[in-house]
Amino acid sequence: MKNKYIIAIDGGTQSTKVAIFDILGTEICSHTVQLRPMDLYGDSRAEHPDDDLWDSLKEACQKAFSKFQGDKNDIIGAGLGSIRCCRALLKEDGNLAAPVQSWMDLRLSKPYEHEDDRVRFVTTTTGYLTHRMTGETKDTRSNYVGPWPIDSATLDWFEDRETFDSFTTPREMLFDLVDPSTVLGKVNESASEATGIPMGTPVVATANDKAVEGLGAGLINDGTVLVSLGTYITSMMVGEENRTDTISYWSNPGATQGEFLYESNGIRRGMATVTWIKDLLGSDIVREAEMRGKSPEAYLEELATEVPVGCDGLYTVLHWLARPDHLHERGMMIGFNGTHKGPHMFRSILEGIAMTMKNKAQAMCDERGIELTNIVVSGGGSKGDLFMQIFADVFGVPAHRNAVTGSASLGAAICTALALGVYKDRQEAIEHMVRRRDTFDPIPENAVLYEKINKMVYKHLADQNNDLLEKSHTIFNK
Repeated sequence: MKNKYIIAIDGGTQSTKVAIFDILGTEICSHTVQLRPMDLYGDSRAEHPDDDLWDSLKEACQKAFSKFQGDKNDIIGAGLGSIRCCRALLKEDGNLAAPVQSWMDLRLSKPYEHEDDRVRFVTTTTGYLTHRMTGETKDTRSNYVGPWPIDSATLDWFEDRETFDSFTTPREMLFDLVDPSTVLGKVNESASEATGIPMGTPVVATANDKAVEGLGAGLINDGTVLVSLGTYITSMMVGEENRTDTISYWSNPGATQGEFLYESNGIRRGMATVTWIKDLLGSDIVREAEMRGKSPEAYLEELATEVPVGCDGLYTVLHWLARPDHLHERGMMIGFNGTHKGPHMFRSILEGIAMTMKNKAQAMCDERGIELTNIVVSGGGSKGDLFMQIFADVFGVPAHRNAVTGSASLGAAICTALALGVYKDRQEAIEHMVRRRDTFDPIPENAVLYEKINKMVYKHLADQNNDLLEKSHTIFNK
C-alpha cells in the first residue's frame, strides 16, 4: 500500500496539532495551533473559551493541508485524539451548551449533575469532536478516566442500575462506547467543508491522550518508562493487567484492545512552568532568541548549559497547580543567593521536573517489581539536548528520543493503521512506524551528584514545608 496517508489529530491543553503521516510513520507535514488562554475562575473552575477546541482543529487541518503535497484521495483515515479528563456539554444539535471544562476544573472531581435543560449530551473531548466530525454519538471507551459511570473491568457503562444511578448522570445523555483502534464514523459534509478532510474519510477512535502517546512512543512491556512532557507531566509503562489495588500508580485503558497503561503520579501544569519562567524573564529573552533564529526555550537551554549541575543549590518544587485534595500546595524555588540569575532558574525548573519524575517513576517500578533500565522522553521539551541529558543523568539510565517527539500524534496514526487493517497487531505497527532518533547516556559524575542531591535534599523539600503552606492557605482562604 504505497503513497497512502493518515491524518492524526492530537488535541492538548495548550494546543491542537494536526499531522499527516504515511503508513511507515513518517511525518509528511503538520501544523499546530495554540489554544486561547484558559478562562480561570479562582482555584475551582477552568474552561476552554468559546468553541476553542473545534475552532483550533479546523484551523490546524486547513493549515496542514496547505503544506500537503500529496493527493487527498490517498488519505485512508483520520485518528482522533484529544485531552482526557475534560467534560463537554452538548445541545441537541451538537453545539456546545457551555465551554468545555478542563481537567483542571474542580467540577471534574464529581459526576455530572443534570441542571441545565439546554444540555442534551455529556461527553468527553473525543466524544464532542467525534460528533462534530461524523454526527455519530459514539466515543472511545478508553477516554473515560474519572467520575463516569463506567465499569473499570468491562470498560462499559455499569449494568447495575443502583451503581449507575449513584453517578447522577442520565444514561440517555451518554454516548455509546467503542473500542480504541476502531472506526467511529465517517467525515460528514459540514465537517469536510470546515476542515478540508475529504468527506467519507473514516474517523478512528484512539484512547485517552496519555495511552495514545505511549503507543506512539513504541512502549512495550519490557521495563521501559515513558516520560511524557506536557501540561501534565507523567511517567508511564504498559501491560495487560488491570490493577486496581496499587499505591504508586494506576491503570488506564490502553490504545489497543487488552492493553493497559500504568501511570505514575505526575506534575500538574508541568511544562507550563517552563512557559512561566520564559514569560517571567521577559521580552529581552524573546528578542535575543529571535535575533539568533532560535525559540526562546532553545535560547534559554543554551544559556543554562553554562549553569553547573545542581544550580549551586537552587531547587524548584513543581506545585504550580495544587491537587484538588491538597489545595494548600504551592510551587517553590528555594536556595537563592546573589549569584543566581535567570538561566539558573530555568535549569532549576528542568532539574526539578526530572527529579520529581525520577522519584515517581521509581516508585511505580518498585511497586511493579520491575527494574528501571531505559526511559523514552516525549513531548516538545524532549527537543532540547540539555533537558534530555538532565533526564539521563537524574534517572541514571539511557534516555531515548524518538524521530517523532510528539508521539501522541503518531499514536493516533497507529490506531488508524490498526483499525483499517494496514498492520495486523500493535507490535507489527510499532516495528514499522516507530523509529528511535538518538540516545543520551548518563554522565557518571553528574549521575552521582544528582542522586546525592535527590536523596539528601530534593525529595524532602515538599514535606518539610507542608505545614507552613497549610498555615499560609488558612490565612488567605478564610
